[in-house]
Amino acid sequence: MSAVRVHNFSISLDGFGTGDGQALDAPFGHAGERLHEWMFATRFWHETGAAGVDHVFAARHEQGIGAEIMGAGKFGPPGWQDDPDWRGWWGDTPVFRSPVFVLTHRPRPSIEMGGGTTYHFLDASPAEALAVAREAAGGLDVRVGGGATVIRDFLAAGLVDHLHVVQVPILLGRGVRLWDGLEALEETYTIEAVSTPSGVTHLTFTRV
Repeated sequence: MSAVRVHNFSISLDGFGTGDGQALDAPFGHAGERLHEWMFATRFWHETGAAGVDHVFAARHEQGIGAEIMGAGKFGPPGWQDDPDWRGWWGDTPVFRSPVFVLTHRPRPSIEMGGGTTYHFLDASPAEALAVAREAAGGLDVRVGGGATVIRDFLAAGLVDHLHVVQVPILLGRGVRLWDGLEALEETYTIEAVSTPSGVTHLTFTRV
């Protein structure tokens, strides 16, 4: 059976995966781009970036993925469901190049984009969404892309096989936290930590 994976999900030292005040001009709220500066410096992000350890971890995001699941807050700012023309943050040719399943309580018709991405909108539980995504993935793995609430729900349901979290040395103080309600998560995963010169720590959780 295909694996369920999370990659490159950045959190602050106090566990926030996004800041407070998400808006059209602030996809990560008051956090701005600070959670992802480590990735922007890698070759994974642009050709002139560094090819060190951060790049190696970041590039695993792409390998063997056949479908993605994301939450409504990753697809757009608050209120996007009221805009029938909203087509996601990523322009006409999104980066996913696969079926993407957006979890929302207000589904809409699917949207076919350039480059192989098609957005589908589901009002479904994590297990139900995963069943649909696995069928669409054609035997490849399914990536849970975020945000923090969706990843937390999939972890709480015991559905994540591989979790890659990047702890960034900043304090946000408010926003949406990843770890709430996941006490004793370490009992079902082996955990490895790798610190890099950029100052981030890559935490990988692999299901026992």
